[in-house]
Amino acid sequence: MAVHALYYSDKDGLEMASKNPDKLLFTTKAEADARDRMLELAENIQLFLEQKVEGLSEEMAEACAMALAEEKELLAKAFKKPSVLADHMAEKLAEKDAPTPE
Repeated sequence: MAVHALYYSDKDGLEMASKNPDKLLFTTKAEADARDRMLELAENIQLFLEQKVEGLSEEMAEACAMALAEEKELLAKAFKKPSVLADHMAEKLAEKDAPTPE
């Protein structure tokens, strides 16, 4: 019998990671560390949004912050070339509208 190590972010916690193993349990420490950094970024973005956007609820700020943190590479490219976002959304729309093979 083999032993397998699994990693998760402390910010997610073991209970949450166990409930969502496909997204929150990792086979390498590097993947778990990347998730931890993304969650830390999301926390800081949330604080920023709550200060900058009057009337924004905590739940909405958290959802927006997670979306931004999850797409940080795309946004970094978009800061240099704004059309990257439109291109990305067009690709996603095309994927959504494409017929599924039977």
